[in-house]
Amino acid sequence: MTKRDCYEVLGVGREADEGEVKKAFRKLARELHPDVNNHDPDAEEKFKEAAEAYEILSDPERRQVYDRYGHDGLRRGGQSPNFEGFGSISDLFEAFFGGGGGGGGFGFGGGMGPRPGGDVQVAVEIDLEQAVAGTPVDVRYEVVDRCERCHGNGAEPGTPIKTCDRCHGNGVLQAVSRTPFGQIARTVSCDVCGGDGKVAEKRCSRCNGRGREVLTHAVSVDIPAGISEGQRIRVSGRGHAGDAGGPSGDLFVHVSIRPHERFIRDGNDLVTALDVPAPMAALGAKLVVPTLEGDEDLHVRPGTQPGETYELRGRGMPLLRRPGRRGDMRVIVNVVIPRQLSDEQKKLMQRLADTMTDANTKSEESVFAKLKRVLHG
Repeated sequence: MTKRDCYEVLGVGREADEGEVKKAFRKLARELHPDVNNHDPDAEEKFKEAAEAYEILSDPERRQVYDRYGHDGLRRGGQSPNFEGFGSISDLFEAFFGGGGGGGGFGFGGGMGPRPGGDVQVAVEIDLEQAVAGTPVDVRYEVVDRCERCHGNGAEPGTPIKTCDRCHGNGVLQAVSRTPFGQIARTVSCDVCGGDGKVAEKRCSRCNGRGREVLTHAVSVDIPAGISEGQRIRVSGRGHAGDAGGPSGDLFVHVSIRPHERFIRDGNDLVTALDVPAPMAALGAKLVVPTLEGDEDLHVRPGTQPGETYELRGRGMPLLRRPGRRGDMRVIVNVVIPRQLSDEQKKLMQRLADTMTDANTKSEESVFAKLKRVLHG
């Protein structure tokens, strides 16, 4: 397969100096980093291509041969880089930058200096009544935090902290890796002090010098009125502690709402059913409807049919971030046919049935229209 021109791969001109070549390669490597570009199946091959172009153009001798004879000239002279010994793109980044692409002379960041702590996620379950009114919830969770004994410095209280002998207080070491395409110099965190530049003369007996430990935290989280199932609340700075003085992560509280025996939530509305005896549905009546905040009167119109819906304005869920606004409550009528009639009731029902006409019993919609409405809403 014909290889692309090295200058084209890196996007530089043939007159580009070493600094421009290095800058172009670093830009490409950032774009192909597995933490950034995890969706491109060709990322590994693209990085190999960019790394080969960089290895050629950053070496004056190889570049001179390439400029005169191309890739064939390098192959004949045994100067063509070979990347076949690497198992994955992570190995390639390790060879160039250390730590799978972090750290190193190309400025990818690495494991040195302050790093923010990770986020923590917990789940809470509340009642529908609490979702309507809003409520504080006490949350307990485990988190990696500063050691309470040494306050994060890793030293037994009362003992000194000295400069690291291995890195002489710099926190970093210079390492040279031998690779199939030459020697690569890179900067790595000191393996003794972990990049701090200082070590405890006597390690903390509680955290063994790590400066951090797993603790149980408790925090009260305000659940806002109107919150929905599956929403989450962010509490800044209550996650895992950062490294080397870095900021703590955040706490995310995922909220779920227990099913209610009477009410179903539909967006910002609440839906409930009301049993109405058939005589009351026919004659009309004033009935009491339970809501989440007390009973409400409902005037049922004469001739109310099964499945008819009444609305109680402003008796639904509060709207998040819109104070004073609420959804509605929809009351679906369930007409109850009397059972276990006494002899007197049967006689009354028979007298009523004998007086019925088409005007009393004819539906306002056809059977097929009713079926369609029931099946498809």
